[in-house]
Amino acid sequence: MRSQKPILPSPSAADPGGPAIHRAASLAEEVYEAIFAQLMALKIPPGARITVDALVREFNVSQTPIREALGRLEGEGLVVKTHLVGYSAAPQVSRRRFTELYQLRLLLEPDAARRAAAAMTDAALQELTAAAGVMSRPDGPDERARYSQFAREDAVFHDKILQVAGNELIRETLVHQHTHFHIFRLMFHSRVTEEALDEHAAILAAFSRRDPDEAERAMRTHIERSRDRLLPAFD
Repeated sequence: MRSQKPILPSPSAADPGGPAIHRAASLAEEVYEAIFAQLMALKIPPGARITVDALVREFNVSQTPIREALGRLEGEGLVVKTHLVGYSAAPQVSRRRFTELYQLRLLLEPDAARRAAAAMTDAALQELTAAAGVMSRPDGPDERARYSQFAREDAVFHDKILQVAGNELIRETLVHQHTHFHIFRLMFHSRVTEEALDEHAAILAAFSRRDPDEAERAMRTHIERSRDRLLPAFD
């Protein structure tokens, strides 16, 4: 495995006069982002063993930020910790599970988009626009990093819509399924991001017009197209 970006020096090598707590926090975040990117872009395949010592050598850091990052990823459903075995990447979602996740999303998210459009405020629309990634489409050379970035943006965008819709139980249900991260690990392809960004723009347009019917249709179209884009992963 090779990191997509250089990891900061370990705290022991840094200037002793600086704010050590902030450096440590920044280091742990960088390690997390690097491992997250590798999982999203399938550089760490589903089910693969993740060795702490190997990551220590790769990133040239101590075990502490590595274990902190792996614990965070475990909480997000991307990493599995097995007693006496250690860490591994979560297994790939099965076709049956994939179908069930999309059935759940189609039941819940179009209606949530309708409710969000009816409750939309200027402040909420501004937050959703920032989260959608539409206004700042990444065009850098590192396609894997772009994919990783969009995986998180997509999760935040959909979660914020559920937040505006106002049903916390539905929001918690979808968050606990780790839906977006598992789905994005199925296939690493630029089409997944580019077409989704256009669909996000259509949803935002409906929100800007405060049009519940249009928002519901746009969300349903987005989820259906997302499902169809990723189905070839099971061929």
